[in-house]
Amino acid sequence: MHIVIVSGFMTDSELWDDILPSLQALGSVTHADVSRAATIPEMAQHVLTDAPQHFAIIGFSMGGYVAREVVRLAPERVQALVLVATSARADTPEQARRKMASVKAVNPLRFHGLSRTAVIGSLHPDRAGDEALIERVRAMSERVGAEVFMRHAAQVRESDLDHLAAIHCPTLIVAADGDALRSLDEARELKEGIEGATLTMVEKSGHMIPIEQPEKLVAATVPWLRLLTKSSA
Repeated sequence: MHIVIVSGFMTDSELWDDILPSLQALGSVTHADVSRAATIPEMAQHVLTDAPQHFAIIGFSMGGYVAREVVRLAPERVQALVLVATSARADTPEQARRKMASVKAVNPLRFHGLSRTAVIGSLHPDRAGDEALIERVRAMSERVGAEVFMRHAAQVRESDLDHLAAIHCPTLIVAADGDALRSLDEARELKEGIEGATLTMVEKSGHMIPIEQPEKLVAATVPWLRLLTKSSA
């Protein structure tokens, strides 16, 4: 099995470091570079250009929007879809306002990644004092950089709830019990919208499931993907 992994807003390939060996045990793994694009459809086109002919795709947060667009653009190429800590909802007017304000406030010459407040808000409340984890998330966002921040934060995040029924590949949805950015209701909307989808909840995690609870994410995804591999053999 070829696996394509798609990171979220202001995260890079390090997001997957803790689960990468387990994914590689299933087959080759490609990290999709979505930093070059400005919109979800553009990101999806980049993924398809760089991806193998047939693959499973795992999308985290913003990467979940990208992964679903990939499935809609090339359903014949996608063998399985895993959606981690994501949603199909559009930005609310308040979210859109905050994003545009943050874009206007950025000084590219003095950009040092996401603020401490923003990083802590993406983690489980129990991790609010985990300085190593906070720094890991901040450092990822600094590496991604100011230009990508402005490009991705400026995009209008549209809902694709009405298009979920067009997804027919095996789908696994992974949500977290302490995710302050994406609610369990949003995960349930994905499950209800995608026929046959499975929903799994990870306990003791905030939004950053791949680095907060990598072992639980592996336990949720790898056996599911392995079963698909065996059934298609």
